Amino acid sequence: MSLKFAVLATTLSFTLAQAAMSQKTAQAAEVTVVSGGAFKQVLNPLAARYEKETGNKVNVTYRTVGQHLKLIGDGGETFDVAVLTPVAIDGLAKEGKIVPGSRADLARTGVGVVIKAGAPLPDISTVDAFKRALLAAKSVAYIDPKAGGSSGIYVAKLLERLGIAKEVNAKAVLVQGGEVATHVADGEAELGIHQISEILPVPGVTLVGPLPAAIQNFTVYAAGVATAAKDGAAARGLVKFLAGPEAVPIIKSKGMEPAAGS
Repeated sequence: MSLKFAVLATTLSFTLAQAAMSQKTAQAAEVTVVSGGAFKQVLNPLAARYEKETGNKVNVTYRTVGQHLKLIGDGGETFDVAVLTPVAIDGLAKEGKIVPGSRADLARTGVGVVIKAGAPLPDISTVDAFKRALLAAKSVAYIDPKAGGSSGIYVAKLLERLGIAKEVNAKAVLVQGGEVATHVADGEAELGIHQISEILPVPGVTLVGPLPAAIQNFTVYAAGVATAAKDGAAARGLVKFLAGPEAVPIIKSKGMEPAAGS
């Protein structure tokens, strides 16, 4: 009897374990995320950790903020969570596409200058030195402002403000989206201006440094939950995770600052 009981107990335990696993699989959610490209280096490892801890699946599409907004506006892109700029999140909330009050500011990144690894470091310690470096460079890469990238829009306005837009744009390599530093590494441009978080992970380049404080610009990234989210609880859980304390070490290691410091 004891042997029979042991067999029955083992069988019951196995059945219950299978049922628990099946229930967990059935409850696992798939969260679709749209994000600005500069947050990729932070979001990828955080999404992987979230998946491991919850069993949920995170699918992320990276584009410039402007590209996302156009696609969302045209009905060509759906999402459960958006990681964009606060202005973009608030705008989508006004349009009824983001749950009001669901916005959470995550991190901010500044703009820096990049050159090919091994090239002489230009002086960008002051605004005047930065201007001289741009004028002396044979070519300058930055995000095409028409692509809707935050850094490209800022750089275009900055060049106008500094009075060197005509000279720099005559030799500019306008990047349609993606990593400006890659174009510098490939020799397509001598110098690049882009968000620091997107410069650091690219091999074959050197971050000269951030823009001088007087002309520095920080882009904040925030998350919001879609009103049409397939699983609202999972979407809210992901946003809470991204804004939580576990995210801080990764944010700092990727050249960003927690948004609380903004």
